[in-house]
Parts: sequence; structure tokens; C-alpha cells
Amino acid sequence: MSKITKSIYRVLFANQGKLYELYARDIHQDELYGFIEVEELIFGEHSTVLINPAEEKLQNEFAGVKRTFIPIYSVVRIDEVEREGVSKIRIAEGGDNVMPFPQPLVPPGGGRSKD
Repeated sequence: MSKITKSIYRVLFANQGKLYELYARDIHQDELYGFIEVEELIFGEHSTVLINPAEEKLQNEFAGVKRTFIPIYSVVRIDEVEREGVSKIRIAEGGDNVMPFPQPLVPPGGGRSKD
């Protein structure tokens, strides 16, 4: 009898000059065009002896979030992993070889009204 386990995904995405690394149980392309939907975020178990401040900051930022929508152009990579690791935020510039995909300066349609 095999044990059924649910997949765990590591999502790496750029946001405001920082590189976010999150772990989640469910990821899929959403009906909202240009976004991926990340559900069931996973954060490590907290003990009273040792607290990771980087992961605690992320957990506070995503507190109460049922699911989050990440723009596809911000996603650097998505990996299916065997077990969750430590979620963290890193500075994306200087010494890191990850470059976010360029973002358009003008919204689709050129920002012009149809008058």
C-alpha cells in the first residue's frame, strides 16, 4: 500500500528588487490572464527555542492570505520538491545572476481612452 503525498512546489519570483522564495502545495495558471495562482503556502514549524527572522517576516507578510496571484513575468522558476525548505527574501541585485523579466512601461492599450 503506497502512501499518497501531495506535491510541494518552490516558487522563486522577483518583487520590488527582491527575490522571494516561497513553498506551496498548489500552483496553477489562473483565469486571471497573466498570473499564476499560488495556494496553501507552507512555512516551517516554529519552536520556542529557534526562530528564523527571514521566514517570520515572510509569514507576517502573507498572514491571512488564502491564495496569492503572482504576475507570470515576475516568476523566475517553479520547482517541484520533495520537502519544504526555508522561505526567504533576498536582494535581487548585486552578485546574483537572476534578472527579472522586463516590465512594460505603458499598460496594454497605451493608456489611451477610446473616445
